[in-house]
Amino acid sequence: MTTRTGLIIGKFYPPHLGHISLIERASRESDRLVVLVMATQIETVPLEQRVAWVTAATAQLRSVTVLGVLDDAPVHYESEIAWVAHLEVTEAALRNAGIDAVDVVFSSEDYGRELATRLGAAHVLDDPERRRIAMSGTAARENLAERWAQLVEPARLDLATRIIVIGAESTGTTTLAVALRNHYRAQPGFEAITEVDEYGRRFTYELHERAAADAAASGLPGPTIDDLVWLPEHFAHIAREQTRMEQAAALDCALVIADTDAFATSLWERRYVGAHSTEALRAATTELPRRDLYLITDHVGVPFDQDGWRDGEHIRPEMTRWIVDGLTARGLPWVLLRGSHRTRLDYSVEVIDALFARNSTFVSPSWADVTRLSGGEGP
Repeated sequence: MTTRTGLIIGKFYPPHLGHISLIERASRESDRLVVLVMATQIETVPLEQRVAWVTAATAQLRSVTVLGVLDDAPVHYESEIAWVAHLEVTEAALRNAGIDAVDVVFSSEDYGRELATRLGAAHVLDDPERRRIAMSGTAARENLAERWAQLVEPARLDLATRIIVIGAESTGTTTLAVALRNHYRAQPGFEAITEVDEYGRRFTYELHERAAADAAASGLPGPTIDDLVWLPEHFAHIAREQTRMEQAAALDCALVIADTDAFATSLWERRYVGAHSTEALRAATTELPRRDLYLITDHVGVPFDQDGWRDGEHIRPEMTRWIVDGLTARGLPWVLLRGSHRTRLDYSVEVIDALFARNSTFVSPSWADVTRLSGGEGP
């Protein structure tokens, strides 16, 4: 038997799989389910972003309507003034959405019963001990890295700390990216950090193999790296694949360290095709995911290592300038790294640690609920 209108309220700070489990159950038992995201101005993730996350995570549930409202009233469950304040906010948000009555309140918290009574609705208490999914917003906020896989995918894509290592040819970008991933992989919560390598190099190998096969079929000598013909559509493909790899890494771990990105691909397109060619930009760089930092490996003091696939020793200073000027023009954050590998690594870790600490800190008001998981587990 279904109800008419169900209601779930919560901070969704951030939304996690426990929230989705409750929403899925409530949607099965409701003709229409309203999910009301309630945020304070004190909290550091904006209301609009949380509404967008919950909306995206529940898009497959057609009976669900996600609303958002600011609620700065302090939470005191034994206080009448607090209940009146919260109830008025809740009812105003529902009225503004054209909802005059609620039949059932679904919750995993004890306050749901009182809220349902005041709304003249029934109450369904769902898995308050978190046995079905051992997760809470408190747990996520207290240890984002170790709880990463339990956040909804849209939140992970937006909350991931993204570090892009970029540089001209043979300046140590891959060496630094690998060292950084190894450094963090040894720390709790970052074991799942994913390789995001330079897809353009792999594509170069494939392009050379195709050119060699064509040459052999025509009885011609095998091509060198200088003989390869680069087309705009090649860079569009590389840019799309590089961004896809980065997004997949963001779902796996709260920290992404990528060896180049789609922006860098647009610079290689400029080099090989010309400044008039912008296919990589159109394919992937106009809507890049949020960047926390670009680490630029400087060419100064770094010998050029000719591995048979490189041809850009003469253009390294110009490429470095293209990178610096391009990032600056787009207002993107960057740090130039000059010096030994150890110096670069230590300097990079210092700034990455600071950025991750900022991105994983959730400010809450003093009256915020703290939900501890069963067995006395906190985060």
